[in-house]
Amino acid sequence: MMQHHAFVIEAEAEEGIATAEAWLKNELGMEALNNPDIVVMRYGLLSVDDARRVTELAAGAAFAGDTKAVIVSASRAYHEAQNALLKLFEEPPQGAYLFLIMPTLGGLLPTLRSRVQILQNTEKKNTTIYGSNPIAEEFMKATKEKRSAVIKKLASGKDEEERRENREEALAIMNGIEASIYQKGGFTKPPLAALLSDIAELRGHLHDRSAPVRMILEHLSLVIPKDLG
Repeated sequence: MMQHHAFVIEAEAEEGIATAEAWLKNELGMEALNNPDIVVMRYGLLSVDDARRVTELAAGAAFAGDTKAVIVSASRAYHEAQNALLKLFEEPPQGAYLFLIMPTLGGLLPTLRSRVQILQNTEKKNTTIYGSNPIAEEFMKATKEKRSAVIKKLASGKDEEERRENREEALAIMNGIEASIYQKGGFTKPPLAALLSDIAELRGHLHDRSAPVRMILEHLSLVIPKDLG
């Protein structure tokens, strides 16, 4: 499995853009200053026409070398606009890296979210570019018994609000596991690459109110390598 080319960042516009530019510099050696191959687009409400423009820009050839990046920040995005970006984010053009920045990912469609890697906002304290999180770290390092207790708690909930919060915590665990795999270069190792594929598929299910949280987390618990945490 190759390195991810499509990302979302939960941040305000300028913070998210800085995070994307830092990733491009650290991972690809691309400097943002006066670089025509790093395109930044800022929107309030992202429309279908805006999404089509993003697709057109991403499809264009790089000015120098073989790599280009399109960074899109939006305060909100119409569902139709997100649907228009699905194919682009699932299969970015050769050499293209895509970043979508929004203040909150709560309005992101599960179908789009399942196709992207989430980058942590590097402007936040104590985070790194792939920043894992304490909840995920604790889950990965826990014994089988402790994991079972966590799974039992997250698979319950007395009302819809509590169940939603539990799903969000389950997502945090999943995203943290994914981040740890990338930190270890897991996309180049077949067993971890297969786990990344599982996570991409399972994450989409977790956004459903009827998501089988217990089944999803039990599966992850069984397939997480012992040395990942």
